[in-house]
Amino acid sequence: MNRRTFTLATLASAVAPAALRAQNFEITRTEAEWRAMLTDAQYRVMREEGTERAGSSPLDKNYAEGTYHCRGCDLAIYPSSTKYDSGTGWPSFYDSLPNAVGTKPDRKLLRVRTEVHCRRCGSHLGHIFDDGPAPTGKRHCLNGVSLVFRA
Repeated sequence: MNRRTFTLATLASAVAPAALRAQNFEITRTEAEWRAMLTDAQYRVMREEGTERAGSSPLDKNYAEGTYHCRGCDLAIYPSSTKYDSGTGWPSFYDSLPNAVGTKPDRKLLRVRTEVHCRRCGSHLGHIFDDGPAPTGKRHCLNGVSLVFRA
């Protein structure tokens, strides 16, 4: 990595959360409103595009029948029928519910990843990778703190 690549990656990581907040979503809140409803850890992940520690979410090993909702706005986003054990330590799904999530390029690391967020409130959920099971071949690798499970 050269100095230019490092500088661009650093700038992109600083600008990305601000760009997310600048988008128009159906549900919007001020920073103070988000902070009042979320713990510090939830805010760091959902509003600042952080990542929870692998293996820290009890939702990773939850295989009960139900639906996973966005913690930020309660939109139903992932059915339990698409959840699987990816072995990564994060809740993983091969598909979301229709019109539930949005994506954008994430250039914070040396390679571009696909960031996934709630389409209604913009809360950061995780990333989508191309190493998942059939039928989609996708792995929606999510932060459990961004989700609420409803049986």
